[in-house]
Amino acid sequence: MIRRPAAVLFDCDGVLADSEAVVNAIVAEALTALGWPMTRAEAQHAFLGMALPDMIPRIEARVGPLPFDWPSDLSRLINAAMTERTMAIPGAVEVVRQVAAAGIPLACASNSARLELAVKLRGLGLADVFGARVFSHEDVARAKPWPDMYRAAAEACGAAPADCVVIEDSVPGVRAGLAAGCRVLGFAHETPASVLAALGAEPFSAMSELPGLLGIGD
Repeated sequence: MIRRPAAVLFDCDGVLADSEAVVNAIVAEALTALGWPMTRAEAQHAFLGMALPDMIPRIEARVGPLPFDWPSDLSRLINAAMTERTMAIPGAVEVVRQVAAAGIPLACASNSARLELAVKLRGLGLADVFGARVFSHEDVARAKPWPDMYRAAAEACGAAPADCVVIEDSVPGVRAGLAAGCRVLGFAHETPASVLAALGAEPFSAMSELPGLLGIGD
């Protein structure tokens, strides 16, 4: 029998919001304009799960110093796209509400910027569910793959990391959850199940599987 977690800590992009294609298309267009020709798929492969501050050194190594306002301009483009429409991963919103209804504390921890993350959660209709238990890369000293964000999320839920379950879909996110000491369930949406399993996550392929994996299924 699976033991119910003390808290469930959700990533956002690729787990709750089906935003990777839109965001990576914006990144690819911006980098192509800088002289680094890139497709959406190439942007996803290069930067999946990374926070913008961690992307910048890799970009500057290729194109040279970025204009001062380039990161903020990129964030504005992403925010505008997410404000216009934030698509949900099929079944994700329902699962989040099911976890909340089961009385399990939950939090959202994302390598997105604070404003961008807030826009996505509002668009998904989940801002009220997570409340103040929302963490961006701006809220901790170190973004994923460091454990800071998931440790902060666990603390906000009043739970020890070892008693929490993290829901992740990227390599940096899985590494962050495991480094924090959490059990990690790897959503094989953008990253192959074999890669997630090799890192130490427990892969699953559909949100409908989550209640059973969390011990709250019928």
